Amino acid sequence: MIEFYSEIRLVHVWAVLASGGLFLLRGLALFAGTRWAMVAPVRYLSYTIDTVLLTAALMLMTIVQQYPFFHGWLTVKVLLLVVYILLGYFAFWRARTRMIRIGAWAAALLVYAFIFSIARAHHPLGVFYTLAG
Repeated sequence: MIEFYSEIRLVHVWAVLASGGLFLLRGLALFAGTRWAMVAPVRYLSYTIDTVLLTAALMLMTIVQQYPFFHGWLTVKVLLLVVYILLGYFAFWRARTRMIRIGAWAAALLVYAFIFSIARAHHPLGVFYTLAG
């Protein structure tokens, strides 16, 4: 499977960008009062992108033999992924007020950016490691 590393990594990177971009757009649309952000086809597109993203991540993990809970930067990414999912859930479904929804959405975007920086740095401190180094 190592011979497909570059292609799998490219799929993973594009899925990361598509997932974050769609999350950003859905939030903007939701807070602007449009209905398309919550319709079934858009939600299913989001689920499909995230499935591709996680599948590619698992394949890459297997190829490079770096695993969460053994490698610190992957452990932090997985834990922050859970935080990102929970914040997204609150932003789109559970928060009772508009301000809490917006706050959860904005916090999820910050977590997404930090996860991205961890992936780029291959270090648990992400952008903070890059700035300090």
